Amino acid sequence: MDGSGIRGLAIASQDAHAAFGGVVPEIAAREHLRSLDAMVRHAMREADVDHADITGVGVTAGPGLVGALLAGVNWAKAYAFARGLPLLGVHHMEGHLFGTALEHEDAHPPFIGLLVSGGHTLLLEARAWGRYRLLGGTRDDAAGEAFDKVARRLGLPYPGGPQIQRAAERSAVARSAAAGGQGAGGAPGRFRLPRPMLSRRDVRGDPAYYDMSFSGLKTAVARVAEQLEAEGALVEAVDDLAADFQEAVVDVLAEKTRRAVEQTGCRRVVLGGGVARNSRLREGLAERLGSSGELYAPSPRLATDNAAMIAAAARFRLARGERSPWSLNAEAALAFPGLA
Repeated sequence: MDGSGIRGLAIASQDAHAAFGGVVPEIAAREHLRSLDAMVRHAMREADVDHADITGVGVTAGPGLVGALLAGVNWAKAYAFARGLPLLGVHHMEGHLFGTALEHEDAHPPFIGLLVSGGHTLLLEARAWGRYRLLGGTRDDAAGEAFDKVARRLGLPYPGGPQIQRAAERSAVARSAAAGGQGAGGAPGRFRLPRPMLSRRDVRGDPAYYDMSFSGLKTAVARVAEQLEAEGALVEAVDDLAADFQEAVVDVLAEKTRRAVEQTGCRRVVLGGGVARNSRLREGLAERLGSSGELYAPSPRLATDNAAMIAAAARFRLARGERSPWSLNAEAALAFPGLA
């Protein structure tokens, strides 16, 4: 990386998990070990840098699957030790905030951060880089996890997020065409699905004001699917049910974010995490925020897990003099750094 952005980036997708309908930890760890050397060489060639040009090493230390994390942490420790370089373990989700900032120079604190991935859903206030206040998060399933589980129940392939979005788009196009329209994204409403922990009676200070829950929504979709299956009508209803599920998730995330903007007075919103690729989520946030907010979202390559965002976070913390000890270990439930 240089002062303006990304010089070299290599991303490897692990397609082997698709056959199992989800990530298999052992496969993920083996694939990390198998590909790490080649990925580093590729990124360095793209950046046109040599080993002598590297001044520090950043690595994801958590949270996540321990086996895959250990593969990266041990490789980074060995490389940094051999080259005599400072080492910095990075929190995966903080990295997603820096990833969006790599592409948008105005995506800097203060801002409201909405981090939405397969394993995490967090709403926080970033007062400065490294200084955060947690406003709320999911109490059970992360939004991305709910997408994957609902997709599986509807018979859609893994990963579920993109499949749900495509199905929802098909539903919108079909409805608009039937009405003589042009077919423009998002036309939910056939099924009555709940918006968990979202009520007009919520007031600031209530535990539920910023928190989220997606387990009940996932169960509601499963019940509708079961009824449709018994009627032999599930296959033709999949697109509509996917659209209504997606809209329910977007409603919850967008409203909780709007509340944070309104209550903190912070107009800038930074979106991060794999679910940030969902176009309906970006649209829903923009609609809910209106002219009162500024929304910054990452491109698809920086929404999914990537090394550039980890490098950006590590560069910031290394510049502040922070270092990780050689005893650095992977932590599946690593605490978010800098929470006030």
